[in-house]
Amino acid sequence: MLARLCYESTGEFPRSEIFGLTSQIRRAGASIPANIAEGHSRSHTKEFLNHLSIAKGSLAELETHLILSQQIGFLTEERLALLLVQCDEISRMLASLRKSLEARL
Repeated sequence: MLARLCYESTGEFPRSEIFGLTSQIRRAGASIPANIAEGHSRSHTKEFLNHLSIAKGSLAELETHLILSQQIGFLTEERLALLLVQCDEISRMLASLRKSLEARL
């Protein structure tokens, strides 16, 4: 859902941002579930944990770009709040999954 919201939210960004914040937000948003999926398909738990770490980094990058987008007037405060709630939920899920996987090691 977060990746889809990122695409929808950047749809009205200025055309001049297509290679800037629009691209950065969309790539970071799509990178999170992609890294989780790739890690899940790996043979070893340590590889999965590595991909979860990459997903967490993409999430932090996304949050930074979203806040900047609101500060410069591309996102409303309401839209930013919705996106950050989603980011927080994913962050908690990643932490729980990571803890569960680390217990297997």
